[in-house]
Amino acid sequence: MSSKKKIVVGNVEIGGGAPVVIQSMTMSPTTDVEKTVREIKGLEEVGCEVIRVSVPDQASADALPHILKQISIPLIADIHFDPRMALASIEAGAHAIRINPGNIGSLEKVRAIIQKAKEKNTAIRIGVNGGSLEKDLLDKYGYPTTEALVESAVRYVEFFEKEGYTNFKISMKSSDVRTTIDGYRKLSKQVDYPLHLGVTEAGPAFSGSIKSAVAFGALLADGIGDTIRVSLTADCKEEIKTAKEILKSLGLRVFGPDVISCPSCARAEIDVVELANRVEKAVSHLKTPLKIAVMGCAVNAPGEAREAHVGIAGGKKEGLLYIDGKTAAKIPENELFQTLMTQIASIEAKDIRGPK
Repeated sequence: MSSKKKIVVGNVEIGGGAPVVIQSMTMSPTTDVEKTVREIKGLEEVGCEVIRVSVPDQASADALPHILKQISIPLIADIHFDPRMALASIEAGAHAIRINPGNIGSLEKVRAIIQKAKEKNTAIRIGVNGGSLEKDLLDKYGYPTTEALVESAVRYVEFFEKEGYTNFKISMKSSDVRTTIDGYRKLSKQVDYPLHLGVTEAGPAFSGSIKSAVAFGALLADGIGDTIRVSLTADCKEEIKTAKEILKSLGLRVFGPDVISCPSCARAEIDVVELANRVEKAVSHLKTPLKIAVMGCAVNAPGEAREAHVGIAGGKKEGLLYIDGKTAAKIPENELFQTLMTQIASIEAKDIRGPK
């Protein structure tokens, strides 16, 4: 799932057949090097693959080299309004910069950024945003319509190409899910460059995750999108967790275990809700891509267990353990969790997983 053209940001390939990349942005002031490094390392531990940091002033740009030497994932400098910060960030060694042509200034200022990026082989993200479109496009369309966003993006793609620079990706974000979907679909038909997906200002963790999942799911299922950021008003680690689940659900990436559990209903003869949550929490740190089934009764258990490496299904005060789709043992209800975890540990140790 990717665009035809490929760029490289640090040591990460984007587009051109590469896996969809997960990105986030730090909440710490970039000038606080220690705190920013700690935050980046924490995000990397849960699966962040590219990180963006804000560079609003020279002090932030000066902090970049100190941050870069302590982290292992590529860093993108986020620039708004002041083109001098783009130049300073490139000089400081940022692997890429993100500029919003709608608020960065004249084309001459953009041209200077392009020339510096060429010199340093620095990638650029063209960040079109519904909240900061160029005035002439707002006058033309009245508000940030899909057509306005696409026209803005294409305008800058053409400008970058005329400058002989193609080491860029594009984002075209709106807070409206339908506008985001329609816009990226139209843009993908006009350009071959990598696309970064995002629903800007998506909202708090619950509603923002749903908006992002709807938009990203529709686009990624169509083969549109090369990097994603789930923008949440929440701990940035929640962005990574949601992004990983979106990619897992579409079969685009594999990130550790996949817990399959039945919905709670009157047929369940064990507390399947408590058990499923307990299992999901217990395996969240594992890296092995296991399929684990947690079922509340015998109605769906055989079919779901057949597709899992290991699973359990409840009954009256007892349950069944399934291994590779076959019934392995009958277990007392109070031993279901520990039996399942023991079996998972055994599979991890022996790495005897078969394809599922």
